[in-house]
Amino acid sequence: MMSVQEIINQFISGIQQTGPLEFIAVLAGIASVWFSRKEHILVYPVGLINTIIYIYLSIKGQLFGEASVNFYYSVMSVYGWVLWTKKDAHTKTLLLHITNSSKKEWIQQLAFFGAFYLLLFVLLTWLQKGFAPEAIPWADAFASASAYTGMWLMARKKTESWIWWIATNMASIPLYFVKGYVFTSVQFFILLILAIAGLIEWKKRAEKQQNIE
Repeated sequence: MMSVQEIINQFISGIQQTGPLEFIAVLAGIASVWFSRKEHILVYPVGLINTIIYIYLSIKGQLFGEASVNFYYSVMSVYGWVLWTKKDAHTKTLLLHITNSSKKEWIQQLAFFGAFYLLLFVLLTWLQKGFAPEAIPWADAFASASAYTGMWLMARKKTESWIWWIATNMASIPLYFVKGYVFTSVQFFILLILAIAGLIEWKKRAEKQQNIE
């Protein structure tokens, strides 16, 4: 167990060693979440800057689950970009609106998360034994599987996506800190706050949409 002073020293050292790529990725990540909270389409092009850089950084830090997440983010960003911009052929209004998940959709989300967690845990445990002894399978798999779920739901404008983002951020703060990506762990702390605010805001928008319908 690290002492408080050791944590502070590692934090200061990590900030000092932050490279330009990580710095750009963090800023893009924070901006992307801000845009998603506001339901602004820039969430996707700005987010792609973040995810592409983190594919490289995650592989470098032997966070292979997180690398897969960022690749998935990149693919889903294109998918979400298309969904968010689709308009009705006659009215020219956007087809996709913020909504709450039904009980059936909640079951699907939990099954989606569980399947990816088990798959990633098995793969990461195998990688840890053979190629990456510094990998942390259970934590990496949790952060990754919850992020997979959050991104899938974000593309569909489900309010519950923010619950999964909250889980992802809480798991990622210590995960990246121990790997030496201190500035990234700070990013996830900021994203945690934004995710809580996003959940509150999207719930209000979902209720407003229900009243309109």
